[in-house]
Amino acid sequence: MNRMKEAAIIAVGMVLMGWCIKGGIDNFANKDRQVTVKGLAEREVPADKVTWSLSTTEMGNDLPTLYQRISQQAEKIKRFLVQNGISEQDITISAPSVNDLEANTWSENRKSYRYTASTSVNVYTRQVEKVNEIIYKQGELLEQGVAVESGYPSYELASFQELKPEMMAEAIKAARNTAEQFAEASDSKIGGIQSAGQGVFEIDDRDQNTPYIKKLRIVTTITYTLR
Repeated sequence: MNRMKEAAIIAVGMVLMGWCIKGGIDNFANKDRQVTVKGLAEREVPADKVTWSLSTTEMGNDLPTLYQRISQQAEKIKRFLVQNGISEQDITISAPSVNDLEANTWSENRKSYRYTASTSVNVYTRQVEKVNEIIYKQGELLEQGVAVESGYPSYELASFQELKPEMMAEAIKAARNTAEQFAEASDSKIGGIQSAGQGVFEIDDRDQNTPYIKKLRIVTTITYTLR
């Protein structure tokens, strides 16, 4: 009777050991079975912030008069912007910068004036469409006697942080779909995520003609196990 119990215990132990060995062999055989895929999410969205600078320069020999003239020109530019829909709180005027052409003893000033004064009126606003409209109306300033030099507006996408979670989810879903297609082709099944990258985020202009349209791109790299 005791021998029968011992034989039964040994038999059960051998079965358990066999299962353990088989599991170990399977794990060893499958440890390198994995697939690394990339997920991509792209969108085109309008910029929601713009920075724009308009500068003007005056010349003369009397500093107080020159300062008064440059201030008047800056006010004309500001009034032009407000009349065309830009909020006054989004406009700042920089302090005038004065250049004395005779300040350097070795300078040979052959001009009829000694000083130049420059200032810039800066717009930093979310009214992107308004700015795009005003760009084509700058001729109105020339009619008012304001010689203005306008720089290229700089467009931003301030709301990008709000879009990141949703786009990251899209990129992860795209990576999963790619992995499942690979698994189906190789007669396997997708397991868990073995490793995942945080993702690469890019913001570019759609093209050089429409810098106010931003192209968003998120790429994530994920490694899945295969069963």
